[in-house]
Amino acid sequence: MRAKSGRPGRPGRRGWLGVRSAAGQVLFLQIVVAAVLIVAAIVALIYESRYDSERDALNRSLAAAESFAEAPGTAAALRSADPGAVLQEPVERAWTGSGVDFISVMRPDGIRVADNEQSLVGERAEGVQRAADGWGFTEIFEGEPNDAARAVVPVTAPDGTVVGMVAAGVSIESVGDAVDRQLPLYFGAGGVALALATVSALLVSRRLRRQTHGLGPAEMTRMYEHHDAVLHAVREGVLIVGEDGRLTLVNDEARRLLDLPPDAEGRPVAELGLARDTAELLASGRPVTDEVHLVGDRLLAVNTRPTRPFGGPSGTVATLRDTTELRAVTGMAEVARERLTLLYEAGVRIGTTLDVVRTAEELTEVAVPRFADFVTVELLDPVLRGEEPSEAHAVMRRAAVSGVRDDHPLQPVGDVIRFDVATTPMAAALDSGRAVLEADLTLAHGWREQDPEGADRALAYGIRSLVTVPLQARGVVLGLADFWRSERSERFEEEDLAFAEELAARAAVAIDNARRFTREHTMAVTLQRSLLPRVLPEQDAVDIAYRYLPAQAGVGGDWFDVIPLPGARVALVVGDVVGHGLHAAATMGRLRTAVHNFSALDLPPDELLGHLDELVSRIDEEESGEGAAGITGATCLYAIYDPASGACCMATAGHFAPAVVRPDGTVEFTDVPVFPPLGLGGGPFETREVRLSEGSRLVLYTDGLIEHRDRDVDTGLRLLGSTLADGGARTPEETCRAVFEAMLPPHRSDDIALLVARTRLLSDEQVADWDVPRDPAAVAPVRAACGRQLEQWGLEEIGFTTELMLSELITNAIRYGSEPIHVRMLRDRALICEVSDGSSTSPHLRRAATTDEGGRGLYLVSQFAGRWGTRYTPSGKVMWTEQPLAGGAPLVAPLFDDALDDAALGDAAW
Repeated sequence: MRAKSGRPGRPGRRGWLGVRSAAGQVLFLQIVVAAVLIVAAIVALIYESRYDSERDALNRSLAAAESFAEAPGTAAALRSADPGAVLQEPVERAWTGSGVDFISVMRPDGIRVADNEQSLVGERAEGVQRAADGWGFTEIFEGEPNDAARAVVPVTAPDGTVVGMVAAGVSIESVGDAVDRQLPLYFGAGGVALALATVSALLVSRRLRRQTHGLGPAEMTRMYEHHDAVLHAVREGVLIVGEDGRLTLVNDEARRLLDLPPDAEGRPVAELGLARDTAELLASGRPVTDEVHLVGDRLLAVNTRPTRPFGGPSGTVATLRDTTELRAVTGMAEVARERLTLLYEAGVRIGTTLDVVRTAEELTEVAVPRFADFVTVELLDPVLRGEEPSEAHAVMRRAAVSGVRDDHPLQPVGDVIRFDVATTPMAAALDSGRAVLEADLTLAHGWREQDPEGADRALAYGIRSLVTVPLQARGVVLGLADFWRSERSERFEEEDLAFAEELAARAAVAIDNARRFTREHTMAVTLQRSLLPRVLPEQDAVDIAYRYLPAQAGVGGDWFDVIPLPGARVALVVGDVVGHGLHAAATMGRLRTAVHNFSALDLPPDELLGHLDELVSRIDEEESGEGAAGITGATCLYAIYDPASGACCMATAGHFAPAVVRPDGTVEFTDVPVFPPLGLGGGPFETREVRLSEGSRLVLYTDGLIEHRDRDVDTGLRLLGSTLADGGARTPEETCRAVFEAMLPPHRSDDIALLVARTRLLSDEQVADWDVPRDPAAVAPVRAACGRQLEQWGLEEIGFTTELMLSELITNAIRYGSEPIHVRMLRDRALICEVSDGSSTSPHLRRAATTDEGGRGLYLVSQFAGRWGTRYTPSGKVMWTEQPLAGGAPLVAPLFDDALDDAALGDAAW
């Protein structure tokens, strides 16, 4: 129950009007003051509004009177024989439009000649003599016909004489009505203000009541009577120092903690025998929070605050708390917190690269210097190679070393570390699978037996304590982590073993993940390199150089190829399969094989990409039902270069156009029509043909070269163009080197393929061609010309077989083809013979019966030629053969024997 106010036996006294508490008195006083102020404000506003209304009425009246008096014709009308008849109607119109209550026109003697109230015409107006004397005025008029705010102005003739007067005004009743209309607003605003003042007073009173707990003066007096008892009963020292540096109040706990004398109150703090830093703090008035001071054998946490902001005299209040025992507990908690922080950092920093060696290095970097002065990590050789670790773990290889100094005596990275002696802590840790502690290495004799000389060097260096932990994942030992401390640090204790095991366990998981990734990455790279061309084919159309780098995080599906084609031509291919890993590499191999197969048909680039697009779409449809990832998203650029004409025909499916470096050093990116990637049904594709002079360089590349996370495509293309333009007369190999030096990103997130081809042209001496009329008699002259050309080239050895094949091809072109018929021979690595005509009919092998008169010509060609085939052109077809320059195919005598077996002749027919 609340104690009654006043002294025992007397009722508590009430304040003003029976209000008991201080909060109620404050509320009553605030409401009264607010009401008085609001009433005074309303009265002042009413008077000010009435004054403003009267001023406004006078101004309107003066404006109306002057406007009418100065209106054209007013003076002349007053000087007329009947001014009332002339002015009555204008007066009524002016009265209607001016907003005043009356307008009156008078003669100089004050007699009204016109008025909006016609009953007043002819009567004399009062108090207008000043206007008759030539002076206009305004006034608050009181009299007949009514009280009004009026203005009277003279009307003067051109000679300056007063010929009349005009009066206009607003009745006082109208002025009062304007004020009355504002009274509800004033009283409403006053009511709202009074309500707000009351609410705010209630809030203040409520807050004051909460702070005083509703106590009256007597009750508060009683509370202060218990002040000293409460002050001296607390377990925390409390003292107050005045502004003059004297101790004004101190409780019993503060006397005990500071060992103060009985007469300490009233004396200067500097004379109380306190430590210098403690005395200076108490006398300075400087606010501090939990500042620790050593007083005797106690650690005191001191808090000081100024008393001025809280009322009372100026000074400083200080509280003292004994933290001697808490300090030890806090130190243990701080160590635990630091260990948890270190474990968190280990989880973040270890295993960021999926590289086994780098992960081991990250373990050593995390532990130094906050847990150990030096850390070494040894791993099994299979783990370093990404293979599954073996059961034997007596021999490891040092993978990482870190320490507070670089001149440590520990074995360097790469050394083989043996654990043959079972007495060493390393061997014991590997056998038990748990961390082993050697708190004092100077007393550990078993540690010295493995390498006495190395142990002596370590002890001489100052290494004194060791914790060794096996690195295990999935129950398999991957390696060993050793934590070393030197003389400058405390020795390891039993409490450190659990932390070392937790740190090693996290690192072991990261190392095992990196090992698995290394294995998969190695497998993918091996697969990918097996699918890429190992040796480029021999051909004389272009000089080739290339570079290929797989992504660091995983192989992708980039590929390139150089495919020799008939007619000394060459196909240059570069492509990219979206994604990474084994699936992307396998998909790349499938597409590369498909390109090889389609190129064997000698298709133009647009048709080849069309067939490839259909193949990819079909594969996606077949695999989508099995839940397998399709290959949609692959891009490809296919270009065919002809060294006989210098023409390069190319088409692209979603791939970047190649760059062309002319012999003079200028660089241009070919404007090849761009179509969607393969598998999206973007055909039919279109080709672009460019003429390349000898020595031009054709640069094909994948997007990994020009685009990465720190460089967009446009920037990469500009950098590639500037790098190629600086080359001058570089060889393809030098071009590859320069491009990689300038553009290789620091971290490869995608594969990079680069193919540089420098063009060659066949000389006129290497090409011979003839137009053939469609006449069987033309075969012999062309055959003879071909023989002479072969003699000039020194190819007499293969002359007969060549002439025989050309005879068959030309004869059949004349018989079954259409004009124009053309023969061309190319002397390159092989002798190439081409017979073209305007027909698209394709010859094919068939089985000729013994009695057939024809059907064996194509068989002869297939037997004598090293390679042969047909390719189609926009104007027809070309039949071609290739023969080695030396050692032509021998003639087979039975070919001309009537007894030749059907099977020997094969399927030959046109």
